[in-house]
Amino acid sequence: MAETSSRALQRFRIVLWVLVAVAAIGATVLFVVRPPANPLAVTGKPFALESTAGGVFTEANLKGTPSLVFFGYTSCPDVCPTTLAETAAWTAQLGLTPDQLRTIFVTVDPERDTKAVLADYLSAFPGTIGLVGDATQTEAIKASFGAMSERGTPDASGFYLVNHTATLFLLDENGAFEGTIAYGESSDTAVAKIKKLLAS
Repeated sequence: MAETSSRALQRFRIVLWVLVAVAAIGATVLFVVRPPANPLAVTGKPFALESTAGGVFTEANLKGTPSLVFFGYTSCPDVCPTTLAETAAWTAQLGLTPDQLRTIFVTVDPERDTKAVLADYLSAFPGTIGLVGDATQTEAIKASFGAMSERGTPDASGFYLVNHTATLFLLDENGAFEGTIAYGESSDTAVAKIKKLLAS
């Protein structure tokens, strides 16, 4: 009888831990993939970061050319390289140059992503502008877009992941928010949204 109770308790503990793990994974996915509750684009909130294209990039520089803006980091194992590769494919499919549509990648991991590291990483995605600042500057641009990020717990080697908003922001030539492309959204839908952005 005692052995049966022990086995039942052990099974209950296993089920409980599985439920906890599923809930934790679900919360992480929601945090990474969900669009911001209030995407703001140019809000009047100032920001200033270094650009891999040279000089300082501020909210005023969002005006002039339609843009796709993404928040991520160079050590990201999947979401960031996938999004950048898809963005490059969409712009190539539409025959667009950086003068017609810019892709802007803002690092949410300035501790590891120096300007040199960011420039080297983005060399695989020609024409993409990288933006990097210190912790305060990074928080300022995140607040301007309604983006979020959260550093994970380092492993034994010190490596860590960063949960972050995985939404691609669409801005028109006036720097105004025009919509988003969600992570995993179909290519046809994404291309249609970009066409609409360029026609606005």
